Amino acid sequence: MAGTPSTPNTHPGEQAAQDPIRLLAVRDTPLSLDEVFRAVGEDAAGGTALFVGTVRNHDGGADVDTLGYSCHPTAEAEMRRVAEKVVANHPVRALAAVHRVGDLAVGDLAVVVAVSCPHRAEAFDACRMLIDDLKHEVPIWKHQKFSDGTEEWVGAC
Repeated sequence: MAGTPSTPNTHPGEQAAQDPIRLLAVRDTPLSLDEVFRAVGEDAAGGTALFVGTVRNHDGGADVDTLGYSCHPTAEAEMRRVAEKVVANHPVRALAAVHRVGDLAVGDLAVVVAVSCPHRAEAFDACRMLIDDLKHEVPIWKHQKFSDGTEEWVGAC
């Protein structure tokens, strides 16, 4: 009988997902918003938050022409560690993150992350933690080339 102590009144959709980490990758090919969004599709989620990082045309007052990303061989393993931490701290139903490496132009997608949770506030919080921790903890570096001929390396972690 529903609602008795031996049979709690819960919907199967409220049960934890088997493996909410659906997609993690570092790629040298263009990223797809649709792929990441599809990866976090989850019937039990009421909120999905998606963050897209793009190459901007300036940094620190200088005009950026191009940039390149490179990573340590452990980058994907570190992404998994970050994702697992987000899942442990939030009611994540599905999570995905992809980061680009190689040479990128202004406007190109550099990183796409998405998180689905039961409610919108949880999805926003989990997505923010995912992108912030990814940028601070995953060994991916940015090499910026400026219009004035100068360049700089920026460590993401």
